[in-house]
Amino acid sequence: MTPRAGLLDLIRTAPDVEALLSSFGFDVGRKPSGEGERLASGSPLEAVAGEFSGGSFFLCPEEDGRRAVVFANSEGEGGLIADDLASALEIVIGLQWQDCLRFSGGGDLEVMQATAQHLERYSTRDRPGVAEDRARAAAALSLEVVPVPDLVARLHDAVWRTEPLYVVIADDGQACDPLFGEHSEPRLGGWS
Repeated sequence: MTPRAGLLDLIRTAPDVEALLSSFGFDVGRKPSGEGERLASGSPLEAVAGEFSGGSFFLCPEEDGRRAVVFANSEGEGGLIADDLASALEIVIGLQWQDCLRFSGGGDLEVMQATAQHLERYSTRDRPGVAEDRARAAAALSLEVVPVPDLVARLHDAVWRTEPLYVVIADDGQACDPLFGEHSEPRLGGWS
């Protein structure tokens, strides 16, 4: 099994794994949006990856042998997404997590579960090989392919625990808004 601490090294030294993770929105080659992000406590964050719309993944300082992962997007939203990198990667690989948060009804778990079901339907339609890609990425990193409802519950729990320890301060000095969006479904057309 790959040591959890060595996941970044594995990703950076395996171009096929790096490319596969990039297709899920975790790109270690993409420069993070800014260099001044930190936690509200003043603790520094280590930028480890970016994603196509300008968001960035950061490792928090080590606590109890783990480094929590926070995410900050280009819209000024940010917060905790997982207790460690392996858990974050399982969410990134197995769930359209950003849209699940965007259409969360303000952080309602039931709304998030319904959103995830709709997103999964679209994902398998638009990317027929997504299940195989998820399995390949998980196997390459010695991660689990976790059922979507479990990933939603993990993500929901993590984001609710953002305050007070994992509030992200952007490089402009402002606290990021929460990651939970207020809407339950897309405004135009719903989930049709």
